Amino acid sequence: MDSIKLFESKKVRSQRVIETETWYFSVIDVIEILTNSSIPKRYWSDLKKKLTKEGSQLYEKIVQLKFESNDGKKYATDCLETKEILRLVQSIPSPKAEPFKQWLAKVGYERMQEIADPSQGIDRARENWQKLGRSEKWIQQRMTGQETRNKLTDYWKDSGVSKCDEFAFLTNIIHQEWAGLSVQNHKEIKGLQSQNLRDHMSEAELIFTALAELSTRQIAETDEANGLEENAKASKKGGKIAKDARLNLEELTGKKVVTGENFLPSSKKKDKLE
Repeated sequence: MDSIKLFESKKVRSQRVIETETWYFSVIDVIEILTNSSIPKRYWSDLKKKLTKEGSQLYEKIVQLKFESNDGKKYATDCLETKEILRLVQSIPSPKAEPFKQWLAKVGYERMQEIADPSQGIDRARENWQKLGRSEKWIQQRMTGQETRNKLTDYWKDSGVSKCDEFAFLTNIIHQEWAGLSVQNHKEIKGLQSQNLRDHMSEAELIFTALAELSTRQIAETDEANGLEENAKASKKGGKIAKDARLNLEELTGKKVVTGENFLPSSKKKDKLE
């Protein structure tokens, strides 16, 4: 179970290993936050050597889990569970160390609450969107779209599609069909790197994505699609329904649905030019 939490608007990727009910956090994300380093991987590499020389057992606690990287692909990433992350923080001189430890304790408490009552996770997601300045209308559309997405992936799992790369393959078919470009190309025109594309979609883009995925699921259910090949055919049909609706809307309004707009903060350079 993957998740992203925000510390001072910076992401910290995390993952719960269901078998042990343990949450792990990306070491690189933590180091980037504490050090403001532009090359946190090198900082972590040097720190691992230093800790090993000092006899620290932290290195032995590292677990590698797959997280999405800047190129949109998933790679094995060094992770530590909460108590080991706290030990890591103590080894890094940073004015953010204490606030981060307090944040980590809060996140741990919230994780326990969400396991006991999943609805609290939904409430916190809404709260995070509000903190990032999203409108209530956008937040509702984003969460509705996520529910539609979850129902589709549940169908895929039940019909013999289980690998992450197969999910990505089907998702890209749907997106290519309705939007006229791949997921990666859509991210590129929005200037995104490691960010989640849906988190930076306009309201219209979210609606058409949801329509494409809803149509795909209903077609797959009707055709009783099973396996990757049959679900790929359903994905193309579902994407086409949203494509036809998009083209009709664009013809009537004269406005493109797919846009380069995003919610990225303005860079200092851009602000200076403006």
